[in-house]
Amino acid sequence: MAKNIIPTDRNHQTTSSVGAEIREVRKARGLTLKDLSERTGKSIAYLSRIERGDSRISVDLLSDIGEALNVDPKWFFPSRTGKGPLERACVVRANARRPLSNLYTRSLAELGFEDELLSGSLAGGYYMILSRFPAGAGELERPNEGYVFEGEQHGIVIKGRIELALDDEIIELETGDSFSYSSWLPHRFRNIGTDEAQVIWSMSPVRITW
Repeated sequence: MAKNIIPTDRNHQTTSSVGAEIREVRKARGLTLKDLSERTGKSIAYLSRIERGDSRISVDLLSDIGEALNVDPKWFFPSRTGKGPLERACVVRANARRPLSNLYTRSLAELGFEDELLSGSLAGGYYMILSRFPAGAGELERPNEGYVFEGEQHGIVIKGRIELALDDEIIELETGDSFSYSSWLPHRFRNIGTDEAQVIWSMSPVRITW
């Protein structure tokens, strides 16, 4: 029945966004379509169509996928308010940001920061996030090597002081400082101030494996 199907608008934006986000979370969990097929009992071809946005998804299947990916299905449908469909689709209110850190495989203690999604969706070539570095995170051990992966990162410190370890250089950043680099360069961050620090990022490609 219609009530058991996730609603879509005339441009199928909801279907394509949900499908793309399912794909990103699946990849972040290190699962193949075959793995997801085995966990949900649905064919690889059907799941592939869902991830491409070519098939609508039922509430029951979304629940099964959420269980398979260890994600609350509600995460795929954030609260959206606004007078028109474009406002609801394109604007993320400050009180309706979705957490990203609960999708990561590493804890706050290991990473030293928590992330919120500023973009409306993970579907697309890049995305924006807000990282919060709690006070005292500077006490974390700094490993000799940083994160390395495909893509590029751009950011601006909007609060506090951050230490950026970029390859073999140690760089101190203060409120208002911005930066850009290839993600192939080994990189790590930590809070070196006494208060919470915050950084806004724009990254490409979409990545939620940490």
